[in-house]
Amino acid sequence: MDLIRKCDTAMMVGIGVVLVATVILALADPIYFYQVFAAEDGPVEYATAFFLLVACGILLFHMASLWQSGRRGAAVLTALYALIFFMAAGEEVSWGQRIVGWESGEFFQQHNKQYETNLHNLMVGDVHLTKSLFGPVLTVCILLYLVGLPLIYPKGGGVARLADRMAVPVPWLKHAAVALIASIIIAVLDAERKWEVYELIFSMLVVSIFLLPQNIAKTR
Repeated sequence: MDLIRKCDTAMMVGIGVVLVATVILALADPIYFYQVFAAEDGPVEYATAFFLLVACGILLFHMASLWQSGRRGAAVLTALYALIFFMAAGEEVSWGQRIVGWESGEFFQQHNKQYETNLHNLMVGDVHLTKSLFGPVLTVCILLYLVGLPLIYPKGGGVARLADRMAVPVPWLKHAAVALIASIIIAVLDAERKWEVYELIFSMLVVSIFLLPQNIAKTR
């Protein structure tokens, strides 16, 4: 447990470092920020994919523990959560397409904004499908999870029982505070590709949450 706490602390410190570096680079050298730091295939993007994979791994560990303890339904749900984060990590780097260098198929050549093999850049005509249909909904869901759930869970009630039954790792108030601070900083920052950093912060936050959630006894 001490090692887990140290890892959790390291994640929170790391988020602070990322935010400070983002502000300094965006203000001092916006070209470097855009072309190197937050660039496609840059350190921010690969770090995001890495931490999403780490989050997936933690969830798989929880899944195994839940299965062994007889909570089969919660284990299956946790496996689904892990799959979502694995998919997110793959999408972040277009499933390694630019690393390996394969060509996209005809469908993605015609319907993908960046002509890559991924779902999050799909286009229907001039409409960015994923962003238009799921962007606002996903943003609301993430904020409810990071900010709303930490406030509601300690009060008990139906929401807390449902979260425990579904083995949903519940954030702490520190995660809600970091999410709000990061949202404000990124929103007011005038820099291209700043939202790539926002994704990195989210990926680091969920690693911290999954390591030591409020309902740790109910998630493993």
